[in-house]
Amino acid sequence: MQKTFTEFSTNAILKIGDETLLEPYKTATQPNLYTFIRTNNSRAEIVVDSIPYTIEPNSILALTVVQYFQFISGKDLVVYQFNSEFYCIKDHDQEVSCAGLLFFGNVHIPIMELNSDESRKFKVLHEVFLDEFETKDTIQAEMLRMLMARFIIISTRLLKSKEGFVETAKNTKIDLLREFNMLVESHFKMEHSVSFYADKLFKSPKTLSNTFAKLNTSPLQIIHERIILEAKRLLIYTDKTAKEIAYEVGFEDASHLSRLFKKHTQLSPSDFKKQLQKAY
Repeated sequence: MQKTFTEFSTNAILKIGDETLLEPYKTATQPNLYTFIRTNNSRAEIVVDSIPYTIEPNSILALTVVQYFQFISGKDLVVYQFNSEFYCIKDHDQEVSCAGLLFFGNVHIPIMELNSDESRKFKVLHEVFLDEFETKDTIQAEMLRMLMARFIIISTRLLKSKEGFVETAKNTKIDLLREFNMLVESHFKMEHSVSFYADKLFKSPKTLSNTFAKLNTSPLQIIHERIILEAKRLLIYTDKTAKEIAYEVGFEDASHLSRLFKKHTQLSPSDFKKQLQKAY
């Protein structure tokens, strides 16, 4: 079952369906669509950025447009996919507060297990989605966007609760982490210093470090992990050399990336590539 909404004036796309929507991803590829996958009574097997994941029954996960995704198996799934023209995560962040947390956060792939009440809410919302797909009128696009906003808000709240964030009227630690993550996503290929991001946020590097320590991370760790993730993607899914990859992620000297990569993975980029070739 697949349903697709398109808006020709904006090139907006929203797809809703079951596991057949994921068939094009039997080979790892970047979907270029934000993707939610919800399991019902059985588990699903996927690979994201070469790492295998099992999605347990009654769970939901979110994927960004830049992750390499491969669908291995799963049935009775509920899948939502949309592009930025349909719903721009950054433009609507004030409404849904998901950028830098649910999407482009420092959690590699957010997977949220649902209790019976949470599962019921998502099933009811899905039925409303399906009803709206059948309603062809001038406000259909706006209604579908409103429903997606609600879906994202519920998912973000769940992620915050599962990750142990304490929700308050103004949780400055979470907001700062989200803003930092989004800045890193935009600038990590050129800017590797904590001071650059601190200046953008009108904070001192020490303030960022002290704040993130309470969230069990550090500014430099987030920057380095994003660089390493990008390097891994390029090593796994492209034919670029280690030198070309180093340049792409902002290193004039390939040895600088090699040292950082080895610190995080215990392998140099070239050894990582050789290990991949042996595996396949």
